[in-house]
Amino acid sequence: MRFFDPHIHVTSRTTDDLEAMAAAGVRGIIEPAFWVGQPRTRVGSFIDYFSSLLGWERFRASQFGIAHFCAIGLNSKEANNESLAREVLSLLPRFALKEGVVAVGEIGYDEITDAEERAYEHQLQFAKDHDMVVMVHSPHRDKKRGIIRSLEVAKNVGVPMEKLVIDHNNEETVEDTLNAGAWAAFTIYPHTKMGSERMVEIVKKYGPERIIVDSSADWGVSDPLSVPKTAKLMLERGVDAKAVELTTWQNALDAYGQSGQIDVDALLSKPAIDQTQLFSDNSVLRGQEPRVEEAVPN
Repeated sequence: MRFFDPHIHVTSRTTDDLEAMAAAGVRGIIEPAFWVGQPRTRVGSFIDYFSSLLGWERFRASQFGIAHFCAIGLNSKEANNESLAREVLSLLPRFALKEGVVAVGEIGYDEITDAEERAYEHQLQFAKDHDMVVMVHSPHRDKKRGIIRSLEVAKNVGVPMEKLVIDHNNEETVEDTLNAGAWAAFTIYPHTKMGSERMVEIVKKYGPERIIVDSSADWGVSDPLSVPKTAKLMLERGVDAKAVELTTWQNALDAYGQSGQIDVDALLSKPAIDQTQLFSDNSVLRGQEPRVEEAVPN
């Protein structure tokens, strides 16, 4: 099977992870801008971070045959530093309209503060003005209220629901998201948020329409193979193969493919790999023999 992981923070992962993902059938990924674990204090740190998502991380993934896309935005946690947030929001036209950016994200709420809402509204308006998809982060606490508010604000701004992906859903929020007409994404974590077994039951109950499975693997305890592992468990538990394909491949492509940035035919082909390439004089190798493989059409 082929898989597309539409929410993973590979800047936090190793090349071993990328190799394992490719071997498991992950053909493409989306890396949304997020909170890096401690507060950033200067706008320059965001400039460097956004640049790495568009450059080094895309190159690094390609060295293992994985197509890398990204989402650019000010995360909700750091929206509460409003003086810095204003500087970061001014960067959106510089970075979010570049090649390889498939959405504004991940944005939304953390503590559901007024400052977070102002940043969220600003970025929703930017997305609407540029006809972009939006990846919404839902809060870890008071999630249901946060998702309901995220949907209400997006509707008020005028973002089409088919361009809104609400991530980090659970059993308590899935109906709100689906009933609104948005895409419902689920983060599969080993111990928190949503586990693979719970994900199987959700697909059995609600079906595969507009449901997306992702890993959100980051610098914490998480699993970059969550998508293929969840697909395997779905099949073992009797979920129809077509539903598995929709939730771990096609739905994400349909949602984020609205950006016009994703070449599905290329994802279907066996990717070209050329580890003799360098990025700013850097290689992902440390003395290994470079892999050089030509693309093979599907």
